[in-house]
Amino acid sequence: MKYFAWLLKAAIFFTLFAFALNNQQNVSVHFFFGTQWTASLVLVVLAAFTLGVAVGVLGMVPHWWRHRSAARHQQAQVPAAAADTAAPLPAAAHGV
Repeated sequence: MKYFAWLLKAAIFFTLFAFALNNQQNVSVHFFFGTQWTASLVLVVLAAFTLGVAVGVLGMVPHWWRHRSAARHQQAQVPAAAADTAAPLPAAAHGV
């Protein structure tokens, strides 16, 4: 299984490498106010992918923070509940 994973990673790498070699033409990306960026197509695709990942991660940060704070709150309650259940029983409960 380990060899299959490495073979799959190598296939993906060589496919992306071939894509990069086949798309070296210069392209212009036109922004607002007449500004433009001229770069290789591969760099433009890589920049768009990176920007998309960054926007996705930033969009998930509040969700992660909420779950992390809920987990901390729940973890703080567990030791308090464990201390309540571990308390020794009164002497009357033992039938003494």
